Amino acid sequence: MNQSQLDLSDDQTFADGFPHDFFTWLREHHPVYWHEPTAVTPDGEGFWVVSRYKDVDSIIMDAKTFSSDKAGDRTGGGTAIKDEASAGKVLNQTDDPLHRRLRELVNKGFTVKTIGALEDELRARTKRLLDSIKAGEEFNFAQRISREIPTQAICIVLGVPEHDRIRLCDWIDSGVEAHSDSVIAAEYLRKLRRYAQALIEEKRARPGNDIFSKIVHAEFEVDGSTLSDFELRSFFALLFPAGAETTTRAISGGMLAFLEHPQQWMRLRAEPELLKSAVEEIVRWTTPSVYKRRTATRDVKIRDKMIHRGDKVTFWEMSANRDDRIFDRPFEFDVARWPNKHIGFGAGVHFCLGAALARLELTVVFEELLLSDLTFELAGPVEWMPNNRLVGIKALPVRVASVAQQTPA
Repeated sequence: MNQSQLDLSDDQTFADGFPHDFFTWLREHHPVYWHEPTAVTPDGEGFWVVSRYKDVDSIIMDAKTFSSDKAGDRTGGGTAIKDEASAGKVLNQTDDPLHRRLRELVNKGFTVKTIGALEDELRARTKRLLDSIKAGEEFNFAQRISREIPTQAICIVLGVPEHDRIRLCDWIDSGVEAHSDSVIAAEYLRKLRRYAQALIEEKRARPGNDIFSKIVHAEFEVDGSTLSDFELRSFFALLFPAGAETTTRAISGGMLAFLEHPQQWMRLRAEPELLKSAVEEIVRWTTPSVYKRRTATRDVKIRDKMIHRGDKVTFWEMSANRDDRIFDRPFEFDVARWPNKHIGFGAGVHFCLGAALARLELTVVFEELLLSDLTFELAGPVEWMPNNRLVGIKALPVRVASVAQQTPA
């Protein structure tokens, strides 16, 4: 195997899931390497690929050297994460001090108490969903189960009316599958932002108890100003797909892991106190947001490679979460793995804003599955979403092998 065998800027490279064999080889032989541009690489710009855990972590923690803004003299992208007009203006594309200022305001909505208050509603929805499943039934778990709870959760957070929720989720799914030069295809992103603008106007006029209403009306302590429409639209367009898509993929990936490692499901059922460690292992195992991209603000050396100011640097959390220098038996799915130093939620100043919400959703879904006594088996081939940024399962066909509480008399 050599570096030229896989094009990491091509969605089709991820059509069958994450190319773990390639990254295992990279970690061993080329932990930092320059990915030359190909015919499908956005902007025709090459980029660095960093694959080992310690190097990934060092980049994440050094936001001054590796900027989330454009930085440098060259603009472009090289990957699905491009330099955009919003760079330097919105939460995930800013550096401190602006990033800190925006995050402090947004955090006013994402309190532990507020997130925890969602649990009862999410649990009730999950129970109703699982109660509708019959013995012998076949269905797409990724569509019917995995998508439902994260969609409802993020829509509750954002105050999206019930009748709009599935439509928004369909836009995201279609946009992720059809994307070319961005994570989500531009036409679907425009639809999402138009919807966001209408929702912002509604929240300004008639605020609710949802987190988004709190963020729309939150004021900066220094001058009493609020987020602009542009900032709010961008936040909505960031949070909705991030909240719905990543956790959806984690639930599907977690279920597939249990189907492929049934002894782990049996152990979790016998030892439900392992649920907390199981949730962290699901996040490590699936790592739905497989990489991030930064721009070097100065010349810097990583290992034996000189990265120049303006170079685009990708760091692959999925690869880092399989690094055997950090994780014992990294390719074994182990619900009792502890401690688990995964970076599935990132780290540092850009640590995932929705980590607490994602953990809650995963806990509720898998806890209710354990309590339901539902038993599943694969009913066909798994179909992956061909996207080099958000790798996940599109179709997980399952058959309900048994439902204990529905056993005929």
